[in-house]
Amino acid sequence: MQPPALSSMSCLVLGGGGFVGTNLCRRLLTSGARVRAFGRSRTFADELAGVEWHQGEFEDTVALTSAIASCDVVFHLIAATTPHSANLDMAGDLRHSVIPTLALLDICRSANVKRVVFISSGGTVYGAAKEIPIPETAPTDPITTYGIVKLTIEKFLALYEHLYGLSYRVLRVANPLGPFQLPAKAQGLIAMLLSRAINGRSTEIWGDGSVVRDYVFIDDVVDALQAAAVDTSAERIFNIGSGCGRSVRDIIAAIEAELGAPVPVEWSPGRPIDVPVSVLSIERARDVLGWTPKTDFTEGLRQTIRWWRARGG
Repeated sequence: MQPPALSSMSCLVLGGGGFVGTNLCRRLLTSGARVRAFGRSRTFADELAGVEWHQGEFEDTVALTSAIASCDVVFHLIAATTPHSANLDMAGDLRHSVIPTLALLDICRSANVKRVVFISSGGTVYGAAKEIPIPETAPTDPITTYGIVKLTIEKFLALYEHLYGLSYRVLRVANPLGPFQLPAKAQGLIAMLLSRAINGRSTEIWGDGSVVRDYVFIDDVVDALQAAAVDTSAERIFNIGSGCGRSVRDIIAAIEAELGAPVPVEWSPGRPIDVPVSVLSIERARDVLGWTPKTDFTEGLRQTIRWWRARGG
C-alpha cells in the first residue's frame, strides 16, 4: 500500500537505526522518497545504504534541527524507555521523552514540516480495558508511566495542531514482530524467545503465560506508517494491530512448532504493569486509511525465524 504522493517527499525517521526505523527507512527508499534517519546508533548500518544518516541524541536540539531541515514528514519512533524501566524513573521518562518531543515540535514548526507521524503504544495507553477488542474511543487509563508519557505526547501533538497548524497522525501500534527486532531492553517477547532458544538458552517470563497480546508483522506496521503520512481524513489516531489475541503460552507453542524443539522458559511472578488482555480494534484504520494487515501470524513468525537463522542466532 504505497501512496504515490509519498515518493515526492523528504522524510526523516527519528529512531531510524532501530527495529521499526530500519524497516521503515528501507521501504521509504524503495518508494522513491528522499530518506534521512536520525538516532544514537545504527544496529544494521549496511541495511540503511542510501539513507542519509544523522547521528545524535534526541535531547540535542542542534543536531535535531540539522536533521529536520527541508523535510516534509517526520516519523517520531524514538522511545527512551520501556514499560518496566519507565516506572523505575518516572521523572526521568518525562525528561527524556516528553521534553525533547516538545523541542522537536517547535523545530518542526520553524522548519515548516508538513506532518509528524508518531508511534504510540496500543498496549499501554488504554490500561486494563473493559472492551475487547479495544477501539480508539475507549477510555485511556494507563497503569504505567510509559503509557502516560505516550498519551501525553499524543495530547501535545493535538495541541500543536490546534495552536499552530502542525499536522499529525498517531499510530497506537500493538506488538510488532519481524526481521531486525533484537531483544534489547527486555522488549519484544518473540525476539527474546527466538534469540535465546536458537542459542539453547532459557527466557524469563513474568506471570503464568495467560497474558494476551495482539501481534502484528512489521511490514504491515510500515504500510500503516506510510498511509498515515499522506492521510487526508479528519481522524488523527489509529490502532494498528492484527485484531487477534494470543497468550504467551500460545506464542511459545507456535515457536516450538516452527523450530521443532522445546523453547526453554523460566517462569517468574507476574508484574503489576502487565494488563491481562490487550487486543486492538482495527476497523478505523481499515475504513479510513484503507489499511489491513496482510501477513498472518504464522507467516510473519516464519519470516522472522528465517531472518534469525540467517544471521546465526
